[in-house]
Amino acid sequence: MAQKLADKFEEVARRQVTARQAQRVIAETFKRVTGNSLPSTSVRSYLEAWLERKKLETARSTYVFYSSKARRFLDWLGECAARELFSISSTDILVFRTSEAERVSPSTVNHEIKFLRMVFEDAKREGNVSDNPVDPVRLMKRSGLTARRPFTLAEIKRLLAVADPEWQSLITFGLYTGQRLGDLARLTWANVDLQHDELRLFTSKTGRRQIIPLAPPLRRHVETLPAGNHPSQPLHPRAFGSVEKSQKVGTLSRQFYELMAKVGLAPAKKHRKATEGAGRDGRRNISEISFHALRHTATSLMKNAGVSAAIVQDIIGHESAAISANYTHIDEAAKRGALEKMPDLAVE
Repeated sequence: MAQKLADKFEEVARRQVTARQAQRVIAETFKRVTGNSLPSTSVRSYLEAWLERKKLETARSTYVFYSSKARRFLDWLGECAARELFSISSTDILVFRTSEAERVSPSTVNHEIKFLRMVFEDAKREGNVSDNPVDPVRLMKRSGLTARRPFTLAEIKRLLAVADPEWQSLITFGLYTGQRLGDLARLTWANVDLQHDELRLFTSKTGRRQIIPLAPPLRRHVETLPAGNHPSQPLHPRAFGSVEKSQKVGTLSRQFYELMAKVGLAPAKKHRKATEGAGRDGRRNISEISFHALRHTATSLMKNAGVSAAIVQDIIGHESAAISANYTHIDEAAKRGALEKMPDLAVE
């Protein structure tokens, strides 16, 4: 038996197999010698345990995102999800990438690959695998994307003309703060400080604390909103309920698309039978404008008014190389002055 073990390890060294193959040889040899399997972790059990840890370590929206990516990978593996974690190879990840590329957009595929790279890096750090099988797998090239652009003021006015009061409010907040739709939908009266003329929030994507002076048109708009009886009451109740229920902005994004279609800014979507498309997980066409384009609009309007890039980036919430490199402190007066240069849509 000792000679067989020596011969097996010599074969491993001679063939210069990877660490993962060596793990497999050791596991097989251990079982042959003892009759028992080495303590091991299946792909499914590791991912489920990993998600349980993340539930305590991340925001709910992040946890939902991780859960969807883990579920997709496990569904793709099928019965192979019961395989030992260390048996997953770079080839498996490449085949998964190819399979997903036929189903969803390159951006979605890249999110899945980044997720798996993070998971296996944790597994490597914990000693469950000896190397990360996702490391050699490159992200997909995002080719053929439609160029994004900002809204014109005329287009925003057309949207406001057909929107209901809540969507008028969301659009107004989007223009004068440059914040993302999900963050604006989650706003409550606790985020509004009328005494200091400020909006205060933590962004869901980056966790960054934002203090944004209320531009004069936005201040006037806020004063027209029905005052809440409690600070926890949302500014936009329907939108708040939507994102709290699903932890996603998909429903709101579709509603905004329908608004754009009403005023001719987007083609009307055709209703398809379930068998004709891939459903909510299917490949999506990217529009050149969406609610996110209001961030570009706010950025363009301030820069066109002569506001420095560092101040604009601080207001919008982008990571600024200028701020990081020079440790620039953007004070409240500078931001307020920048926002006061924004046009008032109520003035013709």
